[in-house]
Amino acid sequence: MDIPPFDPAIAAGVALSTAVTDAVYVFFNAAVSERRRVAAASWSSVWYLLSAFAVISYTSNWAYVLFAALGAWIGGFLSITALNRVAPPRGALGAARNDRNE
Repeated sequence: MDIPPFDPAIAAGVALSTAVTDAVYVFFNAAVSERRRVAAASWSSVWYLLSAFAVISYTSNWAYVLFAALGAWIGGFLSITALNRVAPPRGALGAARNDRNE
């Protein structure tokens, strides 16, 4: 199977777009979990707007899917890291888990 030609700038854009999209998705889920309607609706709108670039970019060339997956992993990892620093886990189990990881 041949790898179709691709533009490195678009590949980087897809990775960045999916990283940001995944981070926004994590914040959307956090807002839903906290039952914050306006925040959840806002994050949802941003989530769909950001995902459009990646979807449009990689549907014309399957090789971009790899960059989308990489970006999604980075976005998920960094957004959970950010959430852990902003709002520490609640409860005794969360506090014990947080102490071990830092």
